[in-house]
Amino acid sequence: MNILLTLLLAGLSMVGPLAIDTYLPSFPAITQAFDASPLVVQQTLSMFLFCFSFMMLFYGTLSDSFGRRPVILVSLVAYIIASVVAAMAPSIGVLLACRIVQGLAAGAGSVVGRAIVLDRFDGAAAQKILSHIMMVFGLAPAIAPVLGGWLQVGFGWRSIFWFLAAFGLLMLVSVYRALPESLPAKDRHPFHPGVIAKNYWKVLCHYHFLLLAVAVGMSFAGVALYIGSAAYFVMNILHLPETAFAWMFVPLISGMVVGSALSGKFAHRFSRKAQVWAGFVVMLSAGVINVAYNATFTAAVPWAVLPLFIYSFGLALAMTPASLIALSYFPNNSGLASSMQSFIQMLLFALVSGLVAPLLFDSALNLAWGVLASLVISVIAWMLALIGKPVVHD
Repeated sequence: MNILLTLLLAGLSMVGPLAIDTYLPSFPAITQAFDASPLVVQQTLSMFLFCFSFMMLFYGTLSDSFGRRPVILVSLVAYIIASVVAAMAPSIGVLLACRIVQGLAAGAGSVVGRAIVLDRFDGAAAQKILSHIMMVFGLAPAIAPVLGGWLQVGFGWRSIFWFLAAFGLLMLVSVYRALPESLPAKDRHPFHPGVIAKNYWKVLCHYHFLLLAVAVGMSFAGVALYIGSAAYFVMNILHLPETAFAWMFVPLISGMVVGSALSGKFAHRFSRKAQVWAGFVVMLSAGVINVAYNATFTAAVPWAVLPLFIYSFGLALAMTPASLIALSYFPNNSGLASSMQSFIQMLLFALVSGLVAPLLFDSALNLAWGVLASLVISVIAWMLALIGKPVVHD
């Protein structure tokens, strides 16, 4: 049963990454098809990410009040419709509108999925399940741009959105048939705006929780820089074709998968804080190697992408235990806390990939410095979060 649950929740968490990464190789084709500027096409990614992060604020709260299954099912229906319309979009404006709806709908699985794990497991068992979900989920960003490149070459950019619609339909049927409700009606919170606002304020005032969310978000921002710069990095800096995105994404995601596997094994052996510190040491090593390499040599495969493997490996070691430490402060509002955590992390992801990446993606060295700078901010937030004794809200 745990294997099926892991696969279902991992599949739901893949909806967003697939929508982000699969169409990256099609940026030049979309630009040409609609006679649009690269900046406008870039906004189809940026607006998706901003809407994706914004809606994460509400999915957990809605699932705390109405149950986990209904929220996931409704969001998947909206996602499928937006994907179908995007596949038939007659203009860049329609495509942008569809990407906005996709962004609003794509985040339910990852937010509510985390709450489902906390409904059914606790302690090391919860970390182990989340780590396994991360392992399977990590395949999406590795496969997506490679698949997108081949779909682009073979069938054109519209086929990518038909693929996204098909995957959404697969998850809709799977959830409907195989994912039971994990939050009984007696444990749900009444949907009172005043009470909900009070709970949001309680979370926002918990500075340990906020610092931990920022720490995870800023360490993940290093990955966001490369994802936001993927098309330029692969085709202009590494001088590879549109079918060669695997050179960037396979090392990046392989590190995430291997790190997540070890994180699951370490759950019963080491404290969560020790795991987070180990992850930071690995990430800092990768950041320094990345800067040193790009300051000395012209970026080329495989050396230009090796630090990405090391960095994402360290990130996977640290991310799950740090997230669980933060969520443990609100045991009776796990959905809301998961929403707030996901919102902060995805907002940082969107800001970095949508605003910072375009300022740095013309230089491999600038990208390397950007990763190291975001990691330093992450470490500072983590160290500040360790100061004082945090309050746990029952």
